[in-house]
Amino acid sequence: QVQLVESGGGLVQAGDSLRLSCSASGRTFNTYAVGWFRQNPGKEREFVAAITWNGANTYYTDSVKGRFTISRDNAKNAMYLQMMSLKPEDTAVYYCAVDFLAFRVVPTTQRGLYNYWGQGTQVTVSS
Repeated sequence: QVQLVESGGGLVQAGDSLRLSCSASGRTFNTYAVGWFRQNPGKEREFVAAITWNGANTYYTDSVKGRFTISRDNAKNAMYLQMMSLKPEDTAVYYCAVDFLAFRVVPTTQRGLYNYWGQGTQVTVSS
């Protein structure tokens, strides 16, 4: 059974940093792009960042460019999201996800194209 488990969330102050981790088990995802999404109550889950299977290409939503960095360690079947200069508007539940298509050259931002999801980790940024 495929399982993605996020960790690293918490309560921080504006300007602080957090590093989210996502560990995968049940199968390897070395040939699939992976991404991070976030969601607040009553709102749609939105794209945050993605990275191709080999780490060659990354993509970020505009609001996090220059502050967040996505990375992966295929040897550990894990992905990460380094978040710096956090803002209150970054508050959300953060989810890691795996693309359904192998060897995608450009990461996709479309939520429907990710077919494996973690349970989410809460990030709260106080002002």
